[in-house]
Amino acid sequence: MPAHPTGIERAMEQNHSIPVINPLTGTAIGTITAATDADVHAAVMRARAAEPGWAALGVKARIRLLCRWADSLWHEPDPLLDIICAETGKTRLSAFNELFVVDNTLAYYRYHGPRLLRPQTRRVLFPVFQWARVHYKPHGVAGFITPWNFPYLLAFCDVIPALIAGNTAVIKPSELTPFTAHYGVDRMHKTGIPADVVQIVDGAGETGAALVEQVDYLAFTGSTAVGRKVAARAAERLIPYSLELGGNDPLIVLRDADLDQAVSGTLIGAMENAGQACTSVERVYVEAAIYEAFLERLQARAADLKLGTGYDDHVGSLKNERELLRTEAHIDDAVRKGARLLVGGKRRPDLGPLFFEPTILVGVDHSMAVIQTETFGPLVAVMPVADSAEAVRLANDTPYGLSGGLYTRDLQHGERLALQMDSGDVSINRPLSIWGAPAAPMGGQKTSGSGRRNGPEGLRRFVASQTIVFDGVPRWLVPPGLVHLTPFLRRLIVLRRRFMSFLPFLRP
Repeated sequence: MPAHPTGIERAMEQNHSIPVINPLTGTAIGTITAATDADVHAAVMRARAAEPGWAALGVKARIRLLCRWADSLWHEPDPLLDIICAETGKTRLSAFNELFVVDNTLAYYRYHGPRLLRPQTRRVLFPVFQWARVHYKPHGVAGFITPWNFPYLLAFCDVIPALIAGNTAVIKPSELTPFTAHYGVDRMHKTGIPADVVQIVDGAGETGAALVEQVDYLAFTGSTAVGRKVAARAAERLIPYSLELGGNDPLIVLRDADLDQAVSGTLIGAMENAGQACTSVERVYVEAAIYEAFLERLQARAADLKLGTGYDDHVGSLKNERELLRTEAHIDDAVRKGARLLVGGKRRPDLGPLFFEPTILVGVDHSMAVIQTETFGPLVAVMPVADSAEAVRLANDTPYGLSGGLYTRDLQHGERLALQMDSGDVSINRPLSIWGAPAAPMGGQKTSGSGRRNGPEGLRRFVASQTIVFDGVPRWLVPPGLVHLTPFLRRLIVLRRRFMSFLPFLRP
């Protein structure tokens, strides 16, 4: 494991070291050295100097270099997966999922990025003699503050479109899981992407704050509390930014749902990465007519969940004590207020210091912390509702709005209900499916964030549009003068307005 941050070695001054802990053993797997403000400044200056040359390569050349990098990881995945698992304690399958999602995201931008960034011709007032061209220009240096729960996926799904758009990148990974980002960046350098184009600055909150002060664009993934501070400072600096923040995501199960599918989807959605995902299913609202049957099948199916870190295991370790204590606190609060445990509720120290049983709470209500706030653990709460209207009302009874889910056989009805849900995305009949859809934008409403990753929106957030308007109106039509709208032009405007409804070429 590297003991120093990739890309800032030349300017590094001695500062405090931060140990990186393997949650499966509780022992350190290495250390990082926190970057100083001067280190961050130096990294950004190098990135800024490298940006014009990187942008000048052109979109297709940049994509070719990124594809070479992705191919190298895809064909030799084990070193990356080893690091992800050692840093996070997640299952091997969850680590592979990170690799797949990033690879699939690059595949989307490989085939669509050039078109999305191509200059566009737009109509102006007089289409025969005037036209406009819209060009997309990179912001410059993009900064990334990335979290520990998906240290590869949530870093590189954002870095990829930023680089394709012509920006250079400076990444501040979580100090809890930095080596995953180091490995990914090191492989970028080895496959031909210049060292100053992608750099890492290590450290905790102070390093992130220093990065916000320097970059031209900031992408942050993390808690709502920190996201507010990032947004406030970015707004003061008048730089564009995007935020993917916390969630407390609901799943609605309607009476016509395939119960076996709904049960499986609930457990997958709630227990992926031991529940440490902003898009985890945390609240399940089941129509009363099928509630008891749903619980019976859910309890039986949950017994099949296996704890461990292999490809065949379902639930890995929590990352740190904070998540474990919060999970226990939410369970205690709910039980104290009248809820009961249907499944789980205990630590599993026989497997590792931070393993916790998959846990299902019933008899819950909206006064409980498990319903009101994000848990970030292997815990899901289930409650009955009278009908779909009550389900949607309760699903929206939260300050969050990141993701949601629905189970129904009537897809048209499901779409109508989904449109009533306050969330950036809604998956019908398969939770978390948004991660397999890189063409579709994802992001939060309300306190779950601002901006979108993936899709055209996820690429174009990393560029600024510049419009160039061309005027070729001949002198005989509009002679030089001191009035912008001559009487003749005013008459043309009146005629244009009258005829544009049936002459499409006159429309704006």
